[in-house]
Amino acid sequence: MSVFSRSLGDGAELGPLEPWQAEEYLAHLDRGREHIGRFIPLPDVAPDVPSARAFLQAYADKTAADTGRIWGIRQDGTLVGGVLFRTMDTAAGTCEAGCWLEPAAVGRGLVTRAARVIIDWAVDVRGMHRVEWQVASGNTASVNVARRLGMTREGVLRESRVHRGVRLDIEVWSVLAPEWRALRAGEAGA
Repeated sequence: MSVFSRSLGDGAELGPLEPWQAEEYLAHLDRGREHIGRFIPLPDVAPDVPSARAFLQAYADKTAADTGRIWGIRQDGTLVGGVLFRTMDTAAGTCEAGCWLEPAAVGRGLVTRAARVIIDWAVDVRGMHRVEWQVASGNTASVNVARRLGMTREGVLRESRVHRGVRLDIEVWSVLAPEWRALRAGEAGA
């Protein structure tokens, strides 16, 4: 485990995903390129090492500017997915979380556990009031994560995002800081 990583249990860790890890990130994307790319553009923006490094550098720049963050999920030391804050507006107290996994890591609860960690950080450390989760309506796995996180479905942005030439309906889910704290208190008392 890296000194900067946090255990997610069952041999899984959440830790930094930085530009110097571009080759590892690309190898991970290559293992799950079609699966990951069904609903999100990550594989399309990183087809080679230079573009993977540029993508991770963009998140390093967002981290430095306090406008976004990215973390990798590793299972037994292998990068298998990640979570991120695509946007962060600390003045407004809002952010948008997202995720991805390669096929071999699906069904283990990794994203739900990792998302809980970063939402805790956003609410408790960064003072975020609203955490959004935007997901293509057809992405059942990601919709189910939003449900497991206790988020509220606010509505659908009809055909609002073009992905690989197709217009997708995007569901907007969110959790507010008081709701998140109440959910955690309920889990602790259960």
